[in-house]
Amino acid sequence: MVALRADMDALPVAEQTGLPFASKATATFAGRNVPVMHACGHDAHVAMLMGAAEILAGMKDRIAGTVVLVFQPAEEGPPVGEKGGAPLMVAERALAAPKPDAIFGLHVFPGEVGSLVWRSGPFMAGSDTWEMTVTGRQTHGAMPWNGVDAASVSASIVQAFNQIAARQLNVAHAPTVLTVGEIRLGTRHNIIPGTFEMTGTLRTFDPAMRTDVMARIDGALKAIGAQYGAGIALRWVGRNAVTANDPALARAMEPTLARAAGAGVRGDADYVMGAEDFSAFAAVAPTMFYHLGIGADAAPNHSPQFTVDEAALPVGVRAHVLTALDFLNGAGAAPAQAK
Repeated sequence: MVALRADMDALPVAEQTGLPFASKATATFAGRNVPVMHACGHDAHVAMLMGAAEILAGMKDRIAGTVVLVFQPAEEGPPVGEKGGAPLMVAERALAAPKPDAIFGLHVFPGEVGSLVWRSGPFMAGSDTWEMTVTGRQTHGAMPWNGVDAASVSASIVQAFNQIAARQLNVAHAPTVLTVGEIRLGTRHNIIPGTFEMTGTLRTFDPAMRTDVMARIDGALKAIGAQYGAGIALRWVGRNAVTANDPALARAMEPTLARAAGAGVRGDADYVMGAEDFSAFAAVAPTMFYHLGIGADAAPNHSPQFTVDEAALPVGVRAHVLTALDFLNGAGAAPAQAK
């Protein structure tokens, strides 16, 4: 049995592609009404797996085993306070009866159209999501000495985090990124806010470096809190493990992906600081995850200008179909029906 996975969710991003089918959808996210678009290409993932489903369904009597199609919600993270994504599917035994012998997934990414890239072993970073609440003392904008200026505290935290990532870590050993993604503070131009909320992400490959960064974050926040007289509460609220490709599976599938993409294959890709909850499926079976190029000049994932060159989609369909067929046929020579 082999499983093929496509994630489905969109993002709270206002589409700015100018395409005639650009999203105009809105939704409620974290208590706010937000625009919604497929800024990470998950709509393309679903389309490709549906294409693979049509092909595989038309040759069911020639498939040497079982193919399960996994349409996964919440890869971008479940709603606040809820569980979801690949970890919940594993916890609820969605892939337990029957249990797959291998699980494959792909993700669109800027790159040569139709290229397939991966690396054996660690490929995509582990991610930790953090939230922070800072409590100062609100005051008039003309009299900052009467309060504890949360805006200044936020600026010091951003600078400290950037300094940790850029000057305190040996990123030559393993890539590490510490990012502030959201700051919510202030209501008016002449009111110095006393509180704010901040969220962000830590991306790591090395467990020891992850522990070290977390300790440095704690130290920086204690120093900043003492400097300003502010209360700072940090919470680690989510974790995705490193997405790693099973070396034996990646080695066996390299000829298959070469057939799917032609010359545009690379099995020694750079580390990718993006993270994936696909890593949770590794608890079920050996996994392989690879990237599909959708345009060398494409806007980055999560950008409001993100688009997919649809010429890449047939390559993704072929990759899905061929990895399933070749694995079920022993991952050896091309099965006759797939030539």
